[in-house]
Amino acid sequence: MNASVRGRGPAALALSCLLLLTACGGGDGEDATAEDGLPGTLVLAAIPNENSTDLAAGYEPLIELITQETGAEVEFRQASDYAGVVEGLIAGHVDIAFLGPFAYTVALDNGAEITPLGAVAPAEGVPAGYRSYGLTQGDNDAIDGLADFAGRDVCFVDPGSTSGFLYPSAGLTEAGVIDSAREEDLTAGLRPVYAGGHDASALAVLNGDCEAGFAMESMVDQTLIDSGDLAEGDLKKVWTSEVIPGSLFVARSELGEAATERLTTLFTERANADHLMGEGLCDSPCLLTGEEAWGVVPATDADYDSVRRVCATTRSDKCEEG
Repeated sequence: MNASVRGRGPAALALSCLLLLTACGGGDGEDATAEDGLPGTLVLAAIPNENSTDLAAGYEPLIELITQETGAEVEFRQASDYAGVVEGLIAGHVDIAFLGPFAYTVALDNGAEITPLGAVAPAEGVPAGYRSYGLTQGDNDAIDGLADFAGRDVCFVDPGSTSGFLYPSAGLTEAGVIDSAREEDLTAGLRPVYAGGHDASALAVLNGDCEAGFAMESMVDQTLIDSGDLAEGDLKKVWTSEVIPGSLFVARSELGEAATERLTTLFTERANADHLMGEGLCDSPCLLTGEEAWGVVPATDADYDSVRRVCATTRSDKCEEG
């Protein structure tokens, strides 16, 4: 396994991302351009979920929509992990962020004052939500379920990832592989490897760098298939999680109630493939967050109570950092 994957602990990642998101200005509420208080520049932050070189391009339709509708310039910031985005929100250097459900609850627990703008739905009329897969190589007969992950090199996405760490940890706890997601319990049950992305985790399993691992369903079923990096049958799915609340866009609450209400309306009514393609802002497939999705639907804090319940099951250190 490449040392850059195996050896990068959460603290080191958080520091590098914090430097990335706070080194520049922005997100300070200056230069208001509208009665609703939106600043002249909005900082939008996200982490890679596929190929980091394509991430900014995946957000271009949304960025253009925000600019057209509000008159604000959008500055896109890319971090390498969830911790950097959360720290940027807390420090006031990020105005809008795309977070996984776990990262959202962690951000709140750590004092981030944020408001949900909406969650990403895979198709029109389909609720926001997705699942995580437990994976091994397609021809690996030694692994048929999570119980077989014990004592092996297992790829996770990131300690702050909902489908790439938190829900898998709950599954491993229920399977008796680990006692909790705390680092000492995790390493007592298996050898964790943090790959840094859903694509990296799945491909590490494919290449044999990890004997098993976890990744979100759309990455395995669609994104890597479409890109040609994965073929049907290359990976075997040995576990599927319960439905996880959808990843969501949030805004820094200090923008003000009028600004967050305007952004909520913009995201939930216009940030979808139908509107964006109708306005000529993207072609089919229309990318919203670096991968294919229909659009943003309303979301409330209560939608993420199931994540908090999984936190109680896993007793993850990350859940308690607040």
